[in-house]
Amino acid sequence: MAFAGGDTDVDADIDADLEAGFQFISFKNLVGFFTIFGWSGIACIDAGLSTPVTLMISVFSGLIMMAIMAALFFFISKLSDSGTLNYKNALNAVGEVYLTIGADRSKMGKVSIRVQGSLRELDALTDALTPLKTGTIIKVLDVTPNGILIVDKTRKPIEPSKTPTDPLLTPQPQKKLQN
Repeated sequence: MAFAGGDTDVDADIDADLEAGFQFISFKNLVGFFTIFGWSGIACIDAGLSTPVTLMISVFSGLIMMAIMAALFFFISKLSDSGTLNYKNALNAVGEVYLTIGADRSKMGKVSIRVQGSLRELDALTDALTPLKTGTIIKVLDVTPNGILIVDKTRKPIEPSKTPTDPLLTPQPQKKLQN
């Protein structure tokens, strides 16, 4: 079970306390220690080294393996992400009205907006004096404590990207021929 990611119930209360940190001594690391300790000991004895030298090399190799495994599991645990949406990340984001939003916070609507790398449909209100119809481009101004976005129609239209024109396709002024 240790190799498949399982663990024993004996140290379940210890794992709960230390799981976020660097675990040098754990069941998995001890298995790694004794595995490398044994194989390096066999290799040293086969090479004809003395018993004290074999023990020192085996213990050192086992400790190195424990450190490598502890670092590996530590950095792998850092790769996890909770996926919890933080509404404050939506501030100043530009999106589109999905369901009409009532004027002066009279009716809640929905907006499609990209937050934390994914497109989401979130509840929204506006302080504008006119309702924001479906398809209106909006900008997030504020977020209420309960996660409702306060939006307003964008004042500046979103401009298309300016691409350089191809000189072969643009008409060139013609020169007059002289007789």
